[in-house]
Amino acid sequence: MALIDLQNISKHYSAQKILTEVNFHIDEGERIVIIGKNGSGKSTLMKIVNGTLTQDAGERIIQRGLQVKMLDQRPNFKEGHTVREAVEDGLVELNDAKDKYNELSLKLADDFENKNLLDAHEKLSAFIDHHNAWNLDDKIERIIQHFNLKQYEHKPIDLLSGGEQRRVALASLLLQKPDVLLLDEPTNHLDVYMVEFLEELILKEKFTLIFISHDRYFIDTIATKSIEVDECALREYSGGYSNYLTQKAEYMRTLQKQHDNLLDILKRENAWYARGVRARLKRNEGRKERLMQLRNDAKNNPAKIRKMSVELQREAKHFNRDKSINKQKMLFEVENVGLTLGNKELLKNFTTRILQKDVIAIVGPNGSGKSTLLKALLGRIKPTNGKIKQGEFKIGYFDQHREMLDDDKNLMETFCPHGGDRVSVRGKDMHVYGYLKNFLFPREFLEKKIGVLSGGEKNRIALALLFTLEVDILILDEPTNDLDIPTINILEEQLTNFAGAVIIVSHDRYFVDKIAKKLFIFKENKEIEESYQNYSEYLELEKELKELDSMEHDAKKNNDAKSIGTKSIKNKTIKLTYKETLALEQLPKDIELLESQIEEKNKCLASKSCYEEIGLTALASQLQKLEEVYEAKVEELLDIEEKAESILS
Repeated sequence: MALIDLQNISKHYSAQKILTEVNFHIDEGERIVIIGKNGSGKSTLMKIVNGTLTQDAGERIIQRGLQVKMLDQRPNFKEGHTVREAVEDGLVELNDAKDKYNELSLKLADDFENKNLLDAHEKLSAFIDHHNAWNLDDKIERIIQHFNLKQYEHKPIDLLSGGEQRRVALASLLLQKPDVLLLDEPTNHLDVYMVEFLEELILKEKFTLIFISHDRYFIDTIATKSIEVDECALREYSGGYSNYLTQKAEYMRTLQKQHDNLLDILKRENAWYARGVRARLKRNEGRKERLMQLRNDAKNNPAKIRKMSVELQREAKHFNRDKSINKQKMLFEVENVGLTLGNKELLKNFTTRILQKDVIAIVGPNGSGKSTLLKALLGRIKPTNGKIKQGEFKIGYFDQHREMLDDDKNLMETFCPHGGDRVSVRGKDMHVYGYLKNFLFPREFLEKKIGVLSGGEKNRIALALLFTLEVDILILDEPTNDLDIPTINILEEQLTNFAGAVIIVSHDRYFVDKIAKKLFIFKENKEIEESYQNYSEYLELEKELKELDSMEHDAKKNNDAKSIGTKSIKNKTIKLTYKETLALEQLPKDIELLESQIEEKNKCLASKSCYEEIGLTALASQLQKLEEVYEAKVEELLDIEEKAESILS
């Protein structure tokens, strides 16, 4: 039986139909991603699953006692709570269960046959097992470290930004581990290292999960099933994003005439995935295989581990050679630039040149200074050190706050501020509707005010407006936030066809892999590393190098311990008397011989013909003497070994 079963569910808002007689169910252990355009009904479906939104028709069937919890887009916390208190707030039931379990364990020590106590004890144990809550304190510490919340641990929750509060809410939900977890865009406001931790945790803890995400690598790693919401109906695909691409393209072939444009996008996306991602995965699998081999046969050999590390570093350097063409027009020349925000140093000694056809992704952990660097390039802030020289060119800028939009204007006024209904896109004259249709806007949106649009719709408008500008360089800060996958595909196509330079800040690994030809990577030492490799491959190499460093450290530690141990044993042996030193070598041989003789006598005692030949009394006496000698020699060996141990200590 399914944990949650939706049967013939329908939902509409006023005259707009969202879902029509759809069926949906989730079984234990499934991880289902809900895919679809913004406004198609993804969040509506999830809220109905959660029970916070009532369907107009149909039935929601849920197992009794099932715990379903959802990550809110705008989480609410108790007033005055610190970050740690907010994380722990949802763990009251689990902590109570552990306290009750310990209390019952003490009672059972005195009354271990009490069936009621045993049953209650077993149920509590199963409950704690299911939520993996035995070591909650360690898990709390680990998750606040990985979500970069440790520095805010004792800070009031209401002083944190919206993104930081979302991380706190996500951390608390993950620790609670409900029977069914619902996540709406969980990777928003997470950097790539946090996303990697989230992936590992979900898979390791075996969560039952329903989620919405535009992060295609995250979907591919996590999802066991994909559900697409389209035209009020649901379509099911097995597996994650790569399987969805293949199966959707097959489905679209049957509707080719009506969906030529979408089919082309799917074909290009699928071809890129097959050509790029799978090829890299194959290479990474080879490296992983070598790494696992090292784990098995070279744990105590730092030289072998270091050799592997050097090979990986050489592989990374292969991508870091300068591929720029000097004849290209120079846009920015950055000389020894340093950036400081408040008292926090973000960047030091950064020197580079940005040319007219560069496509650069600026990447790194949250708070490392990526957006600050963009502002320095835009001239909005001055570098703390060094200088930025800028050539003559026009910039198109997209920021997370959509500052280029005016909420009081409708779409027609936004795209045609001087009247008319035509817009120029890279020299091509187009009707506004014809152009906006490419960004998935229906005709009725043309008279809508910007202020009434959703966050995702505003992002689509801002991007559409950006590509109508006559500029030499596009600078985009987190452009994929709040976008659905179809819109991200359109954005990728527009950026690929753009003739000028592109600089993007993004945590979306798939998007960066597909668009960027060069990386600016913020490092822990406040410097930027430049690389021409794919971002996901860089992250894989970085992870493997860290693992190798850890292995090398452990191997050296083991070798040092062995060296000290061997030396200590030699010193210890010298301090024993000559007789004891000889005995330490001879006694194990004597004991082994005595064990063999005792075994022979016992066999003889079990054989009538044998003990009648020797005599039962004589045989018993012989066995007794052997055992007495055996016990004495064992005692002597133990005494000498104990003396040796005391010398070593």
